[in-house]
Amino acid sequence: MILVTGGAGYIGSHCVMALLEKGYEVVVFDNLSTGHIETVERLKQYGKVEFVQGDLLNKQDLDKVFEKHQIDAVIHFAAVALVGESVENPQKYYVNNVCGTINLLGKMLENNVKKIVFSSTAATYGEPNYIPIDENHPQNPINPYGMSKLMIEKIMDDYSKAYDLRSVRLRYFNVAGADSESRVGEWHDIETHLIPNVLKSTFVGGKQFKMFGDDYNTKDGTCVRDYVNVEDLAQAHLLALKYLDNGGETNYFNLGTKDGNSVKEVFEACEKVTGKDIPVEVAPRRAGDPASLVADNTKARQTLGWEPKRTLDDSIKSAYKWENVLQG
Repeated sequence: MILVTGGAGYIGSHCVMALLEKGYEVVVFDNLSTGHIETVERLKQYGKVEFVQGDLLNKQDLDKVFEKHQIDAVIHFAAVALVGESVENPQKYYVNNVCGTINLLGKMLENNVKKIVFSSTAATYGEPNYIPIDENHPQNPINPYGMSKLMIEKIMDDYSKAYDLRSVRLRYFNVAGADSESRVGEWHDIETHLIPNVLKSTFVGGKQFKMFGDDYNTKDGTCVRDYVNVEDLAQAHLLALKYLDNGGETNYFNLGTKDGNSVKEVFEACEKVTGKDIPVEVAPRRAGDPASLVADNTKARQTLGWEPKRTLDDSIKSAYKWENVLQG
């Protein structure tokens, strides 16, 4: 049985769906601060899912999970994850993300569970020294969110050496899209991601978007980001689990497409998929926006056998179908 922390959230729910399709039994552990119980109810329609509402900061909540279920491995998504908020309120990020993970690892050790796949982030790299970014790139986060994830990676290194608690850390770039059958999708009460916000505007109307900077040294002058499809991402977690099951050592991998799309291309793709004009205003550059953030995914391809299969258009189409579900 696989314990998925944060399984009621965006990426976590897609990973649970992928696990169910492979016949795994899953325990979803979530405090529902950003996840949704409706998502869990949807997941239960597709396989054996137990739900425990609990918080990683409450050790008694974790005890309930490990006492009741025979956990074989953990996939750990539960975290607060807004970069801007982390700058304004770093304590929330260090307590929730770092202390919560330490509690989880402690309970794993108590119950002799020695395999964990961790949802890390490209934010651990900070400003890129070179593109594409491989796993040898220095990790120098520029915000508390990225720093909290890097701290967890370092802790996992120590736990691996001292206790043989093996981990795979997956460093995501920009995640996009939804389940291709619209069973689950992206659903944030306060949406901060570009693609769903653009798609939402085609329903409510009247919103003009800002394109921050059109004079970058990129293919069309706008920032380039690496958009990896959420279903492809979910498959990487299953491959990471298989890697650990086969005796793989503690390791870390970048998850991206190796290509990257510009902000202009994202807007054009959204217009193409929705068939609607999306008003865009070019604004000055924002401080701290790198021209390009693109992953070198060679290591994940070679070691895990992971292959991103879906395009930006695929991600936008599935996200738009899901947005239609949310809008009723």
